[in-house]
Amino acid sequence: MGLSPSSTSPTSTSPAVEAQDLVKVFPRGNVRALDGVSLSVETGTVLGLLGPNGAGKTTAVRVLSTILEPDSGVATILGHDVVKKPDVVRRLVGLAGQYATVDENLTGRENIYMVGRLSHLSRKVSTQRADQLLEAFGLSDAGDRVLKTYSGGMRRRLDLAAALIAGPPVLFLDEPTTGLDPQSRQDLWGVIEDLVREGTTVLLTTQYLEEADRLARDIVVVDHGRVIAEGTPAELKADLGTSVVSVTVGSREVVPTAVGLLAPLASKEPAVDDTTVELTVENGPAAGAEVLRALDAAKVPVTGLALREPSLDDVFLSLTGHRTEAETEDERSAHKSRRRRADAGDEGTTDGKDAA
Repeated sequence: MGLSPSSTSPTSTSPAVEAQDLVKVFPRGNVRALDGVSLSVETGTVLGLLGPNGAGKTTAVRVLSTILEPDSGVATILGHDVVKKPDVVRRLVGLAGQYATVDENLTGRENIYMVGRLSHLSRKVSTQRADQLLEAFGLSDAGDRVLKTYSGGMRRRLDLAAALIAGPPVLFLDEPTTGLDPQSRQDLWGVIEDLVREGTTVLLTTQYLEEADRLARDIVVVDHGRVIAEGTPAELKADLGTSVVSVTVGSREVVPTAVGLLAPLASKEPAVDDTTVELTVENGPAAGAEVLRALDAAKVPVTGLALREPSLDDVFLSLTGHRTEAETEDERSAHKSRRRRADAGDEGTTDGKDAA
């Protein structure tokens, strides 16, 4: 991509971002948004910060990027304290929040150029980087159009481009793909991967579990302002068991009966989605056979059965009690469609893996 990090980025392997016991309380409503959050992001890696709405993800990003001061705890960016040296920290980080912060009265090119100049880049460099970023985000043809003519997704991409113009060694992305279509989301993932290969450190908050699984080397899950789990995606998924058995029954009326029969076979409380019951188990093929025997004996009709490896969505559900809010109606329909194909034998169901 050619937007390598600033020369201020260290070459050591010490954490680029580090937080210890961060606490932030908002007096109005006495909301304890952060309740002792600790995390560490190694240089040149992506940390995925996951959690339900209101878990404290955005507050953590605002503290780390100096927008908010913590009530207690310590946070550093490349060794610089975010409270004691906020001006230094601001020169080292790029931030793209959940909502576009671009000026709709300027063109796309003017917006990026303006941010470059505010970041103390020369006119020449600001112009060059604006051109590079417009191309990287598929906005070259719209670069000279006023933002009032941009779609929501285009504005989102421009906001992300502006955050990258100074080539910051540390980048905070707060739900960066919210509002993007699937192709734009995939394109952005490619941009992030390129930046990390060039040495950028990224802290990514997201509710798209596929996004975290693809991009993040490490994951921290927060809920109610506390860290409730951390590890690599593989480690978190391994904690659930080796397989997920997904069984679809004939009607909603028999779901409670199915859950009662199948709960003893699972390592975690079964998850229910409409007429589908999902169990995390240690031995998928053997558990699948037991599931069929138990339901057949109770005369519970079965319309589909599939085996797959655990996903981060399963981890999220197990830890927080519900699936991520970011799953749209279209995505839910797609997931159900994949499940129906798997039940019909169109996807790999004999080796315990979901081919989708």
